[in-house]
Amino acid sequence: MSYDVCITIDLEQDAPPFMSTYRGIEEGAPRLLSLFAEESVQATFFTTGDVARRYPRFVEALVTAGHELGCHGDSHRRFSTMTPDEARDELRDAGQTLRQHAEVVSFRAPNLDLPNDYVPLLAEAGFAIDSSFGRHKRGSYFVKPFVTDGVRRIPASMSPSPLRAPGPVRNFLCGLLESPAVLFFHPWEFVDLTREPLRFDIRVRTGDPALRSLRDTIRYFKRRNARFLRMRDVKI
Repeated sequence: MSYDVCITIDLEQDAPPFMSTYRGIEEGAPRLLSLFAEESVQATFFTTGDVARRYPRFVEALVTAGHELGCHGDSHRRFSTMTPDEARDELRDAGQTLRQHAEVVSFRAPNLDLPNDYVPLLAEAGFAIDSSFGRHKRGSYFVKPFVTDGVRRIPASMSPSPLRAPGPVRNFLCGLLESPAVLFFHPWEFVDLTREPLRFDIRVRTGDPALRSLRDTIRYFKRRNARFLRMRDVKI
């Protein structure tokens, strides 16, 4: 039986809500494209409408490279703070922007924060896959992928910061993950933010150490003969 891994990147402004710059898109994201090309891995880039409007050339580059373009909302606002009509508008605006570049069927809410009552809005907006919750969150460790309201719901496997941990810790944690292992990162993690006034878990081992950790993680799963899939290609 195959072991599947999805590398996913949430394209957004830097460390929201603490910063409002876009160094991750300008400096970190191109490093990711280079790494994925070197390792022959295709990823899913959950992208805000805001980022796609600001950096359309980068969005075109990731699509041209064969990566999946997914949706990360339009403004990176939490869906739990929206009314249903506001959530519907957010999905519509993001979808209209992103679908100028590619077919978009996968979705992840900012902060993995999507009320269950809003899942039907995803189907209404043309999304077939959702990764808006995490196994690392309380009460969700044993949750397996499932389908509800016609949407395939595939949880993220762990939060990003442990994946920047030193190799022995990182490999131990990765060894505990069930298939499909859905790993998620942000482009700003691959910019040196260690001197920024951020929480320790946000800024620790950012920049070059994060890039080395991601490369080592990919190679760890390659040694386990894992298949690297885009989110849209995961079967449940």
